[in-house]
Amino acid sequence: MPKGKRGKSKSGGRTSAPKLDANLMVGSEEESNFDNASIISNVSESRFGSDDGTWCEEVEDGAMYDDFEEKLKEAIDGTTQKSTKGRLGCLETIRKAFTSKYMYDFVIERKITVTDMLERSLKKGKGEEQEIAAILTALVSIHLGVGNECETLFHEIGPIFSQIVADPTASCLARAKCATALGLCSFITSSGVSGLALNMQLLHTVFSGSFLKGNGAVPSHSPEVATLHSHALLAWCLLVTILSTSQVLELAASHLQKLSELLESPNLELRIAAGETIAVLYEVMREIDEEFEGDNIDELCVKLQQLATDSQKFRAKKDRRQQRSSFRDVLRAVEEGESPDVRVKFGREILYIDSWCKKRQYDALCYVLGSGMNLHLKENELLRDIFELGAPVSNGGMVQKISKFDRHMVNVAACKARTKSRGKLRDKRADVIG
Repeated sequence: MPKGKRGKSKSGGRTSAPKLDANLMVGSEEESNFDNASIISNVSESRFGSDDGTWCEEVEDGAMYDDFEEKLKEAIDGTTQKSTKGRLGCLETIRKAFTSKYMYDFVIERKITVTDMLERSLKKGKGEEQEIAAILTALVSIHLGVGNECETLFHEIGPIFSQIVADPTASCLARAKCATALGLCSFITSSGVSGLALNMQLLHTVFSGSFLKGNGAVPSHSPEVATLHSHALLAWCLLVTILSTSQVLELAASHLQKLSELLESPNLELRIAAGETIAVLYEVMREIDEEFEGDNIDELCVKLQQLATDSQKFRAKKDRRQQRSSFRDVLRAVEEGESPDVRVKFGREILYIDSWCKKRQYDALCYVLGSGMNLHLKENELLRDIFELGAPVSNGGMVQKISKFDRHMVNVAACKARTKSRGKLRDKRADVIG
């Protein structure tokens, strides 16, 4: 395949972010003309005896994937340019690509290059560049899955996350995204007992800024700071789901009372995050002791009941509806030990989310993967392992993807046949003109 050409802008030859055509991501039938399709089909039939056109489709898909990879390589190269806007565009292109496709082989072949890109963007970038790089790091970890490669990546990037999260002068949104990535990468790698404890302590230090003041007053924070606290709390909660029994016992004893203070926050996102964290702790504790109630459960249930039936007019109607729905579930979890009952259908499979721990894990992954969540549930071994889905379900009756070399040879044959055919047409035209 011909390599994509790098376009230069008028300002000093800066490289713009290559566009990954949506057609390249999902496959396009409009780009193949009749001559090409018929020639490739004939070649495939002579070599493989295929009468249903599947080989032709494989060649087209493979060619588009090659183009997709070339543009992705250009985007990775483009993250070194001086233009901040150009770097942001390239990072966003890479993020969308890693969301829309499962690309383990691509990432593993360029692990050092990708790690350098992420490290450079987090260290030298500011604000939005750090935000995208943080989420991109989490995406790369999801592609790599459990193993030495992901652990090596986190060993390099983890300390940078910690530094940004703890830096009060850094952008709040960048700190929030780094907190999310720190939690998710720690979850994937498990980080060891000491590593988990340090990361959880850092996250706790961040969201504890929303605990009630010494005089019992609710602290006042900007929306950006409240977002940072909610991201840190959700990342902390994600790590709670993989702690040992003894660690959870200790946390429940020391944190449940404090976490209930966050239910009084004026920020909806933080209130909901606190409610779901409380539900996770109660669920895990009741797996240890079915009769567990904790201290001041009556007072906690009163707060939850108020939030589940809140109708105060100063809150937006959408916020009230979202809050009531969330806290009705949390209240039932604390009072009756009820678990979520959610079904996620993807392809021919269904994922059952039947615990608060599993819901927190699903939501954390969904936040990073977005619209690509279903695709990764189908193909990504890490997600299938986390949710106990087993080996990926094969596409029954579908032809296995052909190698790049075979695609190249078929394209060469098609090109020669097309050239020969057009040559004959030109000869006929010359005869007519003559």
